[in-house]
Order: sequence, then structure tokens, then C-alpha cells
Amino acid sequence: MLQLNIKNETSRLRAVILGTAISNGPVPKVQDCYDPKSVEHVLARTYPKEKDMIKEIEAVAEVFEKYNVKVFRPEIIENYNQIFSRDIAFVIDDVFVEANILPDREREYKAIDKVISQINKENVIVLPQECHVEGGDVMPWNDYIFIGTYSGSDYADYITARTNIDAVIAIQELFPNKIVKSFELRKSNTNAKENALHLDCCFQPIGKDKAILHKNGFLVKSEYEWLLNFFGKENVFEITKEEMYNMNSNIFSISEEVIISENNFLRLNTWLRKKGFTVEEVPYSEIAKQEGLLRCSTLPLIRD
Repeated sequence: MLQLNIKNETSRLRAVILGTAISNGPVPKVQDCYDPKSVEHVLARTYPKEKDMIKEIEAVAEVFEKYNVKVFRPEIIENYNQIFSRDIAFVIDDVFVEANILPDREREYKAIDKVISQINKENVIVLPQECHVEGGDVMPWNDYIFIGTYSGSDYADYITARTNIDAVIAIQELFPNKIVKSFELRKSNTNAKENALHLDCCFQPIGKDKAILHKNGFLVKSEYEWLLNFFGKENVFEITKEEMYNMNSNIFSISEEVIISENNFLRLNTWLRKKGFTVEEVPYSEIAKQEGLLRCSTLPLIRD
């Protein structure tokens, strides 16, 4: 059996589900895209090629191997995008929560059945149907659970709004001993530079006490300022609109000292090394064209 354990974003990783780009399917039609960045690349004919994305994701698998992390992969569904394993579920403490995601993506969840069958059934939770949530919006941080949400009355108009207030309430009820803190995110169906698809597109804790932040991703200034004060200005790396668009906050921690980052994130990677982190650089700019990066394609199961 798998003994799940996730208390935060940065403790030493032992087991993870890494997405796959094999048999990723044809270039989607514009009307079938889930986010503005994918639309942009479909229209520009720069949508990523399967062979390039396979190369990128396997580079991450190699880093995991180097650090002795047990890696699970989804079963391959033919002609289907299975890169973003973080969307479909998340772990907090020893509980595995199935995300209620866009209905079209139900098959992705079934493709990780082999992993779920190794988890104690009592610890696998499916939230009520009215709760919409994706793993990119949920961040366990010790005593806290940070959740990105959108509570506007026009929620249904945004395909980019993925986590609703019902889910925030349900998670608080599931984890009564944690402080659940939600953040309203800026949404746009048409402009990727004005769209924080998930919380991890504009914020991520790193190390013991540091964070990456993008102010414009937050709709409510005081919520952004709360995070700034929580981590302390000197511990926060502020990313620009361009850097958010390129997904600089969507890196992934193997431990409090080791971070996997994209090799084009020059300003960020320099700062991380200055702060004493070991940065394992991988190419990920093709996968990033779908508005997701390293955190989005990993689903941590066990951290020390």
C-alpha cells in the first residue's frame, strides 16, 4: 500500500505521478482549447509537437531518477492529452482528493487507477458534484491550505475559472485542523497575460520560507499583500507579467534545497542560486505553450 504524506510543497519528495506526452493527439481546434494560451498557439501554428513534449517531460523523469524519487506514470490513452496530472487530483496529509474537473477529462483520472488502487480506500475522497476544483489551485503549506478561486457571478462564463467557493468550503470541512486561505484570481478567456489559470500560475512557496509571486494574478490587492507579508518582502521573488505568461512561478520542488526549473527562466534561476538553491534546469518551453509547466505536470504522493 502507498502511505501518502503531503504536508507542504517543498519537503523531500519520495513518490510522484508524472504526466505523459505519449500519444498526445492532434493539434486541438480552437473551440476545444481550455485556455487562451493554447488558442494563441493553435492560431499561430506554433502549437507544440508531441516529439518535443515527450523529450521535455522525459528530462524531468531523469531528474527524478537522479534523486531516487519513485515515479508513477498514467496509462496511455491514445490521442489524448495526459500531461497535466496535477489537474486531476491532489494529496493533503494522507488524503487523496479526486478533483471535479472539466467533464471531458474524466478519462485522465481513470488512467491513474493503478496508483489509486494502492491507496487505502478510506483515504480516497471524491468531493460533492457542485465542488469544482483542480490541483493547480490547491497548495498545502504546513498549517495552511492555500486555494486559488474565482467567486464572480460570471464564474460559468470562464472556462479558465477552475475552482469555486463550494470546493473551498468542502476542503475546509475535510481538514478542520488546517487554516484554509482562499485567493481570488484574475481570469480571462482571451488574454493569457491577464489570466491566472491556477494559483500556481501566480504564486508558489519554495524552500522553507520563500515564495514566487505575481501581483496582477490576484484580483484583491489585500490578498496579494497578505502573502507578501506572510513570507516577507525579502523572501519573495516578484515576477513580471511576461514571466508569469512564461509560467515562472510554476516550477517544482524536490526538496527544500532542490528545485526543477525551466532553462529559460534566467532571472529566476539566478536568484534561486543566489539564495542557495540547487536548480535542476530542464527544457519545458513547448509544454508551457499549453499554459502549464512543471508543477502542473506532477502530482506528489509522498514527501518526507
